[in-house]
Amino acid sequence: MAQASPSTSPAGSGPHDGRNAWAAGGTVFAGVLLLVDGALGVIKGIAGVAEDEVYARLGDYVFAFDVTAWGWILLILGIIMFIVGIGLLKGMLWARAMGVVLAGFSIIVNFMWLPYAPLWAIISIGIGIFVIWALCTDGSRSRSTT
Repeated sequence: MAQASPSTSPAGSGPHDGRNAWAAGGTVFAGVLLLVDGALGVIKGIAGVAEDEVYARLGDYVFAFDVTAWGWILLILGIIMFIVGIGLLKGMLWARAMGVVLAGFSIIVNFMWLPYAPLWAIISIGIGIFVIWALCTDGSRSRSTT
């Protein structure tokens, strides 16, 4: 009696197949979130660069930077995150590694951005945490290396 090889076994028959499928779906969602968070970063950045009056600082905070400088940081980070999000949706392996790095950097930047836009900073931090989780838990190796 022949045993089914892993490539011919029915879907969901392995002990971790459901979890891997969930994580793989999470990777696609992480790509979409990077696209959206990147686009929002571009908008936040443009608002910061265009006019210093758009963002009001809430009280004293340890990290006191010029809003225009923050605008440029958010604008550049948003553009790069958008590009990496496209790479993730195309299944590029380099985009997975860059996605983790950029999401971590985005968490740090948005923590420092808290006094200017607390709600959006917290939302971006949550997105970054999910992106890191999704990209680190998807164990599929069927991704393209270019």
